Amino acid sequence: MEPPTGFWASVWNLVCFLPFFIGLWLLGNIKGVILCPLICLIMTIGNSAIICGLWPIHCIWTYYCVVRSEKLGPALKFVACTCLLPLVLILWPLVGIVGSVIGGAAYGFFAPIFATFEAVEGGKEYKLFHCFIDGTWTTITKTFDIVKDVKNECYDTYLSVMDDLLQPKDPDGNYYDIRLEYLPGAIVAMVLGVIVDTPVISAIAVCKGPYMLFKGWNRLLHDLIGREGPFLETICVPFAGLAIILWPLAVAGAVLASVLASFFLGAYAGLITYQESSFLFGLRYIVAAVSLYDEYSNDILDMKDGSFFPRPQYRKKAELKPSSRTILHSNSLTKTNSLTKTLSRAISLKNIPEFKPFELLDGLFKECHQLGESLISEGLITHEDIQEAKFGKRGRVIRIGLPAYCLLQALFRSVKHNSSGILISEDTELTTSNKPKEQFFEWFLNPLLVIKEQIKAENLSVSEEDYFGKLVLFNGDPTRVEKSFIGRRVPESDRKRAELHALARRLQGITKFITRFPTYKRRFDVILNTLSDELAEKHGASKIIRSKSAFPRILSLRSFNCQTSKSNDSEQESEHTRDLEISL
Repeated sequence: MEPPTGFWASVWNLVCFLPFFIGLWLLGNIKGVILCPLICLIMTIGNSAIICGLWPIHCIWTYYCVVRSEKLGPALKFVACTCLLPLVLILWPLVGIVGSVIGGAAYGFFAPIFATFEAVEGGKEYKLFHCFIDGTWTTITKTFDIVKDVKNECYDTYLSVMDDLLQPKDPDGNYYDIRLEYLPGAIVAMVLGVIVDTPVISAIAVCKGPYMLFKGWNRLLHDLIGREGPFLETICVPFAGLAIILWPLAVAGAVLASVLASFFLGAYAGLITYQESSFLFGLRYIVAAVSLYDEYSNDILDMKDGSFFPRPQYRKKAELKPSSRTILHSNSLTKTNSLTKTLSRAISLKNIPEFKPFELLDGLFKECHQLGESLISEGLITHEDIQEAKFGKRGRVIRIGLPAYCLLQALFRSVKHNSSGILISEDTELTTSNKPKEQFFEWFLNPLLVIKEQIKAENLSVSEEDYFGKLVLFNGDPTRVEKSFIGRRVPESDRKRAELHALARRLQGITKFITRFPTYKRRFDVILNTLSDELAEKHGASKIIRSKSAFPRILSLRSFNCQTSKSNDSEQESEHTRDLEISL
């Protein structure tokens, strides 16, 4: 849809569009008002029951894991158990319940409005019918999905993190600890930073608030008249129009956020003092923090570059960092150059300007389904593997091995095509230019690219690739790896096998980190149920409709004795975690 040209054409387009917009907006608001109490009630009750029900377990098990952990030093354990854990465990139920109330109310009101405007987009028949129906039942079902995701994070992800704490320490004997002699200076620097930086940064934010108000109004009104920017797409129109009305509130919120952020910016001086082992560098940061905020706010408001506030060096190693605006321009040039090179190398590749997080997960789940079917037909994934994954046991072959195996196949595909990134499929490439902006994906994309280059340098043969894949799939279980290679050739070099084992552990550690992404477990369970049904149909097995409770896992003898037994699974998981930390 092209925006109109000319003043009168723009005015006429605005006049014709307003009744259409107001009608959809009122309909969406009516649905939002009706559904908001119900959605808020479901989310509040569901999340509160999960948080309060698991809170005693979180308290007991967290203290147990911290005290028994070999990765934490005595000083860090003392500070954590006396100061940090009580504060976190007391605030967690309050924050979780209040967040559920606010989030449920916001989702219940705005989700139907979004769905109402999406109903008139192209590709749908009976648009009038969808305007009334869309965003009603779907909002309710997605609310239950959110509650299920909260349960998965509070239980499965929490246990996964606690299991990492219970792993043996590194072979070199290193562990995490704090230096008590620098804590007094760090505390003093933190207090001084809050006292000095909070009022100064708050004053700067208040002074720049009027400029932000009038500049934002000017831009939004210009886009409204010309149907440009946020007013070009129909789905964005109600929120862009609402932004004009509520822009003063947005400015007030931005100023308030700056005031709140100034507290943490000032308190960061304590961390600088501790990291640099110097109280002087903490004082320097207190002065530099004002300049950092001033320059950042200038870039956001498109004002003059830089800042007239002084910025002394507060790190022992000088960090030559350009302004944020320069970084944006350089990143833009880098993305353009990378995209151009990719297109010139393989025109058939489909390069999306920027992937969405769920697009990557959907691609991974699709690969898991396809490769899972293939591995079941080959007999590499058994009925016992699926039952262990479904009914609360470790299930590492399915939960960790299968996604890691899919990532490995993507890396093999990328190496064969000489890709600069990772080929999600034959026509879709993920690079540092089109990856999602979330920091979560930065943490595992770069390590995967490093592993890809290492695989490329190994120059693996077909049999070595197959052996590598079995190591990843079976989590290095020697019995199952050898069983799958009966009558076949395995790498003869001990050095080659050791390198492949190390790469397999690193890839499994990265995969374990990916499985902690919100919504991952719920979406992966759909694939798991599908594979289970296909396996049952293949062998004529009856479905198991009752599962064992997973709660005894917390208090199981195996968990309490994992420190002393140091079984092979624990050693492997420890190596996975260490490799992930090194790769990150």
